[in-house]
Amino acid sequence: MKDTDIKRLLYTYLLCIFSIILSIFIPSVFLENFSILETHLMWWCIYSVFVTAVNVVLYLVVKPNVFLKEIHYHLSNILKCCLYFLMSCFSFHVIFVLYEAPLIEFVLETFLFAVLLSTFTIIPCLCLLGSNLKAWLRVFRRNGVTFIWENSLQMTTISSFVGAWLRAFPIPLDWERPWQVWPISCTLGETLGYVAGLIISPLWICWNRKQLTYNNN
Repeated sequence: MKDTDIKRLLYTYLLCIFSIILSIFIPSVFLENFSILETHLMWWCIYSVFVTAVNVVLYLVVKPNVFLKEIHYHLSNILKCCLYFLMSCFSFHVIFVLYEAPLIEFVLETFLFAVLLSTFTIIPCLCLLGSNLKAWLRVFRRNGVTFIWENSLQMTTISSFVGAWLRAFPIPLDWERPWQVWPISCTLGETLGYVAGLIISPLWICWNRKQLTYNNN
């Protein structure tokens, strides 16, 4: 494992964090009365587009995987990745409803929450692994990673899910705060979890680089 690989990973993730910051401040310059709480639906749409665009561009520029160099430009594969993303959005929406999210009252909010969760978890997987489901299963099983980008992908994906799950606990409490409205608390949680994963994973890999071994078979 080279130090240059870890630095490239860290710089890429710092740019991803910067894109999140831009999604907060740039709309406030051009849109009147913009707020991440009061106009949260608009922010989620802008937010998702920002993060998706930055992830795709950065992965295409950095090219951490040979797959990106050979297949990502094929139209059929791009369409398949888009299909997987849409399927994940609808799947997350159904899962949220099954876990007692409002079925009708906040249907748009629930779906955009699903889109954001897919943006944080599925988009990086598609950028790094493409539409190869066998590679997805390999990466997310124990000792299945083959290089540091897959290791960090595990961490950011898990931290996004954990952040969204933990921030669901304050929703039923009677604090009467604006961020407790479904699913604002969960979206803030998944954002914090995603950012935490982006920061922690390169640092953890750097700290444990001598102990990390990868199976390239």
